[in-house]
Amino acid sequence: MTTPSAADGARPANGGRAPSPAATSSNPAGRASDDTPLLELREVGKNFGPVRALNDINLTLPAGQVTALVGDNGAGKSTLIKTISGIWQPDGGQIYWQGKPVSLHSPKAATDLGIATVYQDLALCDNLDIVQNMFLGREELKRGQLDEIHMELEAKKTLSDLSVVTVRSIRQPVGSLSGGQRQAVAVARAVMQNAQLVIMDEPTAALGVTQTKVVLDLIKTLSSRGIAVLVVSHNLTDVMSVSDRIAVLYLGTMAAVESASELDTASIVELMTTGRSDRTHPRVGQHAGEAS
Repeated sequence: MTTPSAADGARPANGGRAPSPAATSSNPAGRASDDTPLLELREVGKNFGPVRALNDINLTLPAGQVTALVGDNGAGKSTLIKTISGIWQPDGGQIYWQGKPVSLHSPKAATDLGIATVYQDLALCDNLDIVQNMFLGREELKRGQLDEIHMELEAKKTLSDLSVVTVRSIRQPVGSLSGGQRQAVAVARAVMQNAQLVIMDEPTAALGVTQTKVVLDLIKTLSSRGIAVLVVSHNLTDVMSVSDRIAVLYLGTMAAVESASELDTASIVELMTTGRSDRTHPRVGQHAGEAS
């Protein structure tokens, strides 16, 4: 197969990024440096009555890598991330976490494993400040009172570790933040819960150029820390700029899972709209129309 050139919109191998921790001998996330993915879906299916929303999905999410999930409207992206997040339980197949079968029977079960999902609406309280949002529902106490000092220090450290430097004060209301800053707060909240996999649903939707860069830099920072990132996005430019791997859904079937360096925007669009492309390796799973 001929690898697309940069002029075709292809992302260069490694995208100019340093090798992720998952690919090195020392892994800051503390995971064994073997070939076992952090999360693996095998033949996962989901039905809504007579409608087959997910059809025998196979997908691996390695630690320290950014995997983009793309597909047209109705392809099954939301269903897939909600299944991984424990909101919906699969009707078939098996989910594995670090090589062991797990049952994600609730969002809490997913969170306890280390899976954090940042949805497009972010689920932030505009009337509360950054610290209050980051500790909402798990406030720290000292002698029966809120430990404001410790929570402020933890919030500052987490934002600093994620290279978030545009926030004026961690005590400013979230409602006063820009779109990119709000995304940063939502992700920082997930990281503070010891997330090993962060799922981001349309993280750059409706953001300007500057704020989009803030979010894309944040995604790169997460992967450099050994955290697996699953990015759901319609913006193929953003996808090509940060992803190590790209998974394409077509009508509930996994059309392809490829290294980002093996794809360009034209082949991705072709996969999204037809389920196959002559410019990629053979697709993962069944071809459209082959389901029994």
